[in-house]
Amino acid sequence: MITPDPATPESEVISSLYELMKELRKRSGEQPGAGAVDVIAEWLAGFDFTRPPQPTRWVAGSAWVLRLQDRHEDVVTLWTDEASALASLARHVRGNWDNVRGDEGIPEVPPFDDRTAIDLYYGPSDGRGDEDYWLYADDIGRNAPMTPAPYGFRFPGGEFCAQANSAAVFHPMTGPDDDGLPCIEVGGVLVFAYLDPDMQAVRVSVHLDTTVEQLVRGDSTVPLHVKVEDATVFSAGAGPVPANAWSWRLHRLVRRVRWMRWRRGD
Repeated sequence: MITPDPATPESEVISSLYELMKELRKRSGEQPGAGAVDVIAEWLAGFDFTRPPQPTRWVAGSAWVLRLQDRHEDVVTLWTDEASALASLARHVRGNWDNVRGDEGIPEVPPFDDRTAIDLYYGPSDGRGDEDYWLYADDIGRNAPMTPAPYGFRFPGGEFCAQANSAAVFHPMTGPDDDGLPCIEVGGVLVFAYLDPDMQAVRVSVHLDTTVEQLVRGDSTVPLHVKVEDATVFSAGAGPVPANAWSWRLHRLVRRVRWMRWRRGD
């Protein structure tokens, strides 16, 4: 037996339909007749039960794809950024410089600049013959989970999130000699963002040990989605709310049943 959760739009509409059908049966003194059956049959016709549901594809990150092809091999590697991919390609070029050394316009020693070395080695795209490369950025996808979250976990709704976001706290350093680091705290999650001279980078660190229980799933994980500019760099347990086809069909069915009640004078 499934108990509808009134916090979800699907259950809200199902409960509304149940109450409506119960009222219709009470007024007519009998179970709704063929008209209601026709309405439900029409509604069910909008679903395809012959194929398994297709998972929704979510973007979980991005990568640079480098493909090297010649008469002996066809190799694909993934890189986090374009510069790293070009550096790898340049190493390949310099290791095979004997293939082009002595050709017109080719120096004895490969240039120090990666891009220049690559352009000289491969030449124009329409004259590369059986040796070529492709370098491009692409999204890393993952399928939305087809099974419920562990232990029936449901991420808190808009009201809870708005309250938590409005109560976010910034913990600054008290001065250059402070041993701490600046961070923002929201929902018990600590997000540190700071300049790291050892890593020579802007560093972001997320700590989840003090996350409030409403955000922790049954398997002790926290749904997390991280973006840098427009690129998703990490995503686990997260996903946008899907388009609510069930809710739309149920609302339409409720309207049809109400119209039937009006026509019959119930």
